Amino acid sequence: MGRWNSRWRGIRGCEKQTEWEEIRAVTVGVKKHFETKRVVIDKCSAVFGGLESLVDVGGGTGTVAKAIADAFPSMECTVLDLPHVVAGSEGSKNLKYIGGDMFEVVPPADAILLKWILHDWNDEECVKILRRCKEAITSNDKKGKVMIIEMIVQNQKEDDKESIETQLFFDILIMVLVTGKERNEKQWAKLFFDAGFSDYKITHILGLSSLIEVYP
Repeated sequence: MGRWNSRWRGIRGCEKQTEWEEIRAVTVGVKKHFETKRVVIDKCSAVFGGLESLVDVGGGTGTVAKAIADAFPSMECTVLDLPHVVAGSEGSKNLKYIGGDMFEVVPPADAILLKWILHDWNDEECVKILRRCKEAITSNDKKGKVMIIEMIVQNQKEDDKESIETQLFFDILIMVLVTGKERNEKQWAKLFFDAGFSDYKITHILGLSSLIEVYP
């Protein structure tokens, strides 16, 4: 229990915050770590080839979308997030912001990017989000793809205690914060097929994170 106790003490290190605020702060920090140029651009640059448009769903203030727009100036990039999140955000020649609800509609594009989004939601909610994404990439007779950056829980070797503990820690953290969970490949595949997709491809990119390309 020593390592688990030390991890939770690290989360609860600030006495002036509520437990929710402390855990949320850690989660936001972890997400920002994975939303770096190294992960999305340097590790995934090949998947953007040939794309004319992309929507970053739940993209916040556009940290990653800006990096993509700068790296691929001919691509039209859009950040979709709640109106109060994108309010005041300044776009550029090939970057714009749209306030909206991913459960209602996702703007049409060649590709949809979901980075560290779906693990916040339960299976039913994920299927709803994915169906909206499928509608977006198949409008006007197009067949694009959905790109997902998430952890894929693996069956680790018995002696790989650090990886097992880290995966369990993230899973518990997500369950504490929201209704979601970390998923293994079988669980991810079920979501994709339930949402009407026909195929997917997984590429390991960094640490415990992977890129999943999902096709209609």
